[in-house]
Amino acid sequence: MSSYEKLIVENLKKAFAKRNEPEISIRAFAEPCIVRPYGVFISGNKDTSPVGIIISLYLLHDSGEELVLEPFVSIKDMPGSMLYHGAFHQNVELALVPYVEDIYKKRGHIMERFDSRDHRFSEETGDFSMLLFPLPKIALRYIFYLPDEEFPASVTCLFSNNASSFLPLDVLADLAEYTSKKIIDIISG
Repeated sequence: MSSYEKLIVENLKKAFAKRNEPEISIRAFAEPCIVRPYGVFISGNKDTSPVGIIISLYLLHDSGEELVLEPFVSIKDMPGSMLYHGAFHQNVELALVPYVEDIYKKRGHIMERFDSRDHRFSEETGDFSMLLFPLPKIALRYIFYLPDEEFPASVTCLFSNNASSFLPLDVLADLAEYTSKKIIDIISG
């Protein structure tokens, strides 16, 4: 058993000790996911990667609180996040910049895969934006600017207002990174 798998199982045992169900079905990172006390199964395959750890921690930290979308929060506005700013910008936002035009063309498909809900933002910004749900109670709002003659493409990623109620800060940063990777997988596939 790998160290990742050990950590996943340890988290799940604690999470299921508080629940009265043999398994939990959710949509995670744009895929169907079944979680049991002994593992995370994404699209039928046991996941022992960092994604499985994120899902196990999500279930462990779920306080029963409901999702609060707005106002969306930047990682920079989260207490204690300074350590993560550079890596977050590099791995979540800049990682998508080369793909902004492809994301624009395939945004409907991406949002459908991520179980996006129809939502009008109180403040529309960017050339386009997407509201994605990598986990049921955590939403990410991606704001995109298409390249033009004066400026290159850019991407901003914001968290739903109470995302930190469901995951610790470092794991939220990982969640956003793996969501960006999944976006690239979807448009490349």
